[in-house]
Amino acid sequence: MRYRVQGASLVGGLLLAPLAALAHHSVAGTFDTSEITEAEGEVTSVLWRNPHVRFSLSTTGENGEVETWAIEMTSLSSLRRRGVDSQFLVVGDTVRVAGNPAKDGTDQLYVRNLLLAGGEEVVLSNGGPRWTEQGLGTTGPGFGSEGDRSRPDLGIFRVWSTSFLGGSALALWNDSYPLTVAAEAAVAAFNPATDAPTLNCTPKGMPTIMEQPYPMEIVVRDGNVVLLQEEYDTVRTIYLNDNEPDWTEPRPLGHSTGRWEGDTLVVETTGIRWHHFNTRGIPLSDAVETVETFTLRDDGGRLDYTMTVTDPATFTEPVLLDKSWLWFPSVTVEPFDCTN
Repeated sequence: MRYRVQGASLVGGLLLAPLAALAHHSVAGTFDTSEITEAEGEVTSVLWRNPHVRFSLSTTGENGEVETWAIEMTSLSSLRRRGVDSQFLVVGDTVRVAGNPAKDGTDQLYVRNLLLAGGEEVVLSNGGPRWTEQGLGTTGPGFGSEGDRSRPDLGIFRVWSTSFLGGSALALWNDSYPLTVAAEAAVAAFNPATDAPTLNCTPKGMPTIMEQPYPMEIVVRDGNVVLLQEEYDTVRTIYLNDNEPDWTEPRPLGHSTGRWEGDTLVVETTGIRWHHFNTRGIPLSDAVETVETFTLRDDGGRLDYTMTVTDPATFTEPVLLDKSWLWFPSVTVEPFDCTN
C-alpha cells in the first residue's frame, strides 16, 4: 500500500527494474525532497552497500496488484554512527516507510523514517520520529554540536566527522555564486538525473570531494600530509617541503602543496582536471586553482576549514567556501566499497 502524505492523493505504481540495476545518483536530483510518501509491505531483498543502502519492498496496490518498490536510505557510515547495523532489516520483514518519492513518478523512495516489524522506528533524518515517541538513530557520534576536547596534543592528525546537526559543521556550499554567462548557461542545461558527476560510483575530484560528509582522517606519510577520505576511499596527498614529485598531467584531485602558517595548514592546488565545481551543474575549467586552510579550534574538538576557488571561466571573482569538522574519538574511516 502507498499514499502521499503531502501533495497529490493516492496514485498507482509501476513494476520497477531489479534492485541491482539502480545506479548511484544525486538524492536531490532523483527524489522530490518537498514531498513525503508512505508505503507499507514486505522486504524482498536488501543490498547493504555504499553509497546508499537499498532494499526492495513488495506492496499491494489500490487495484489489488502487487507492486515492487526500490527503496534507498543513507550510507553505511551514517547508519553506523546512528547505531544501526545490518541486522535491523531482513528479507521477509513487514515494514512501513516514509520518504521522498522519485521525481519521474516511478516507485522509488528515499527513506527518512522506517517503522520496523517489531514496532521500533528508525529515524534517518533530522526531522525526528514520525510514528513513535522515541526513534532509533537519533543519538551517537555526530549528534553533538561540539567535538571532544580531551586530546589537543593530536593536532589536526585524527579522524574528523561531519555533524548530523547541520549548521557551520555541515555546510560547505554557498547559496549563490558569481557565475559567468557561460557558467550560467551550463547550469541551465544541467540534468541531474543524467549529468551528475558521481553517477555509477565515479570518484569525485577537487574541489567537490571536500564536501564529502563521511569521516576523514588526516595523517603524516613520508613527511607529507595525507587526507584519507572515506567517500570513494579517496587518498589525497598534500606535499610539504618541496617533496612533490615531477608531474606533467592534470588529474581529478590536482596537485597539492602545503605549508604551515603557525598552527594553520595552508594548501594550494593546481593542475585539477575535474570539470565540476559541485554536483549541481556548475562547471570548472582546467585553469581552476584552490587555496585551503585547516585550523584546529576548541582544544582539538573542531577543525575549521576554508577554500578559495579561482576560475575566471566560471566565476567573475574568487569564491570563498567554509565548513567545520568535529572530533568524536569512536569514529573511524571504513572502506567505502561503492556499488552501483
